[in-house]
Amino acid sequence: MEKLVIVGGGIVGIASAYQIWIHNPEVHITIIEKEATLAAHQTGHNSGVIHSGIYYKPGSLKAENCLRGYQMLLDFCKENNIPYELCGKVIVAVDESEFAALDTLYDRGIQNGLMGLKRLSEAGIKEYEPNARGLKGIFVPQTGIVNYRQLTDAIAAVLANSTRVEILTATEVLGFEIKEDRVEVLTSNGTREAHKVVNCAGLHCDKIAALAGENLNVRIIPFRGEYYTINPKKAHLVKSLIYPVPDAQFPFLGVHFTRRITGEIEAGPNAVFAFKREGYSKTSFDFSDFWGSISWRGFQKVALKYWKMGIGEYYRSYSKAAFTRALQKLIPEIKAEDLVPAPAGVRAQAVDKQGNLLDDFYIQESLYFIHILNAPSPAATSALSIGLTVSELLYPRN
Repeated sequence: MEKLVIVGGGIVGIASAYQIWIHNPEVHITIIEKEATLAAHQTGHNSGVIHSGIYYKPGSLKAENCLRGYQMLLDFCKENNIPYELCGKVIVAVDESEFAALDTLYDRGIQNGLMGLKRLSEAGIKEYEPNARGLKGIFVPQTGIVNYRQLTDAIAAVLANSTRVEILTATEVLGFEIKEDRVEVLTSNGTREAHKVVNCAGLHCDKIAALAGENLNVRIIPFRGEYYTINPKKAHLVKSLIYPVPDAQFPFLGVHFTRRITGEIEAGPNAVFAFKREGYSKTSFDFSDFWGSISWRGFQKVALKYWKMGIGEYYRSYSKAAFTRALQKLIPEIKAEDLVPAPAGVRAQAVDKQGNLLDDFYIQESLYFIHILNAPSPAATSALSIGLTVSELLYPRN
């Protein structure tokens, strides 16, 4: 029987295992996760948005996988009784300088096949979000909310019932030994043989690729996203999701308001360079991670290019008043005292040697390995589609 090892137990790794398991009954799959639980990092710190695909360049991997993965996600949730809601969202332009970018988003949505998009006037915005401020907007009905940790656990539960799947938690990959026709995966819990290895290690995917001997043009740079929860007494100010028009030069969507599947309203995130790959607090620091980032020539170029924006993000990180002012651009009634600190997340952002923040998904292949080296948002929405892509790369259908 063909043996496959997947490194990483986040939603992309679990979804890849699921698709390979469905389409290739002759394959035995071992999933290796270094934490004691699945979905411990990016997936577990996800804000829970089901993305529609409006932001992504038509024909890009993000667009193709988000659009396909969106329907796969909804189908799985329906079949497995996982709560979700398609509440829609409003993207608002608060200044005339954002009108052109807003029009581009609308056009992308149409090109990507989104039905029911609505252009909104100032009064139209109020119909969906009475407390939001904006001159023009777009209503996106496809956007929804779900708990991605719950979704990951549900997919894993299906796999755990199969004799063809082994899920190892609290197990760290230490290295690889390439043999004539296979790979020996060295772990803290013994050695596993594999004919193929899929690297879905998220924040550590470049390190796993380096252990595999790959020549890499990218390195993962961690960016921490910090959130606040809106005081329940002010939760009525947000009906569903309210987003700004994103800066096209930066692969982040800007601070926004998100209603979670629990009913809580989340505000954020900002995007600050993290001094540790799993650095969820302002004081988190790891010298190896920090040096690995700042010594990367590509990151040095990014820092020079975006230093003004970076200073602004750090200012909001340490100034609640500044963070509040950013939110007040969307909802003027929000006050600093309405914001309660919430758990942060860390995004694994691939940066190439040329100083580009990779905006699209990025997959690198070699003889025995497939490495998913950039899978930021909307990777959670796209996970089942990414998994199908991985399955087809490994085992092409006739």
